[in-house]
Amino acid sequence: MTLLKIRDLRKSFGGLKAVDGLSFDVQQGEVLGLLGPNGSGKTTAMNLISGALRADSGSILLGSDELVGMAPHQIARLGVARTFQLVRVLGGMSCRENVEAGMAFRPDHKFGAAAYDEAMALLDTVGLREFAETPAGDLTYIDQKRLELARALALKPRLLLLDEWLAGLNPTELQVGIQLIRDLRAKGLTIILVEHVMDAVRALCDRCVVMFAGSKLAEGETATVLAQEEVITAYLGAPHV
Repeated sequence: MTLLKIRDLRKSFGGLKAVDGLSFDVQQGEVLGLLGPNGSGKTTAMNLISGALRADSGSILLGSDELVGMAPHQIARLGVARTFQLVRVLGGMSCRENVEAGMAFRPDHKFGAAAYDEAMALLDTVGLREFAETPAGDLTYIDQKRLELARALALKPRLLLLDEWLAGLNPTELQVGIQLIRDLRAKGLTIILVEHVMDAVRALCDRCVVMFAGSKLAEGETATVLAQEEVITAYLGAPHV
């Protein structure tokens, strides 16, 4: 079943076409890789889906709901959560409070003891339970990324947008992160994954959409797409002759 339908999505900044006629579907329960070299429009596309940016034209359908034109908090209430390429935590609040803040933006928002119990469970899921009362600003960069994921999961999302969440992890942390995403998928969560770590892409993504200069360059099963000559050229450049 299709959860997300993107059709002819466009966003320009002056004369720069950051997203230019992008179209693809995301199926319920899959992990879709959104790939491409730096500057290809991946993060802009994520910002359009989450409402951080408003599309110039096109359609983003989550189920039967049109997201274009909605504010970010409205989209969050429909079940779209995300992490950011540059980590954003509430540094002066504890880790638990950061997660509880995420619960305020879902339809069945929780407060008090119920919020506390759920926040602790989510911190446990990402391996941060022992830091529950630690100010988020005191965490390492990697642990802040874990916290941001827990806060996103606090929304009980139908669709999770992960923007380079696995970047910067050492090999051991990377395997833990891959397993965590697999566990989320096993629970039925649908995920769009922007990532440059190809080992993670191959391990996690059913299908991939590759962007280049704002447009869709390729789409299909991960192994097939990553073997395409035009995709390799987009990442590595044309060979010298």
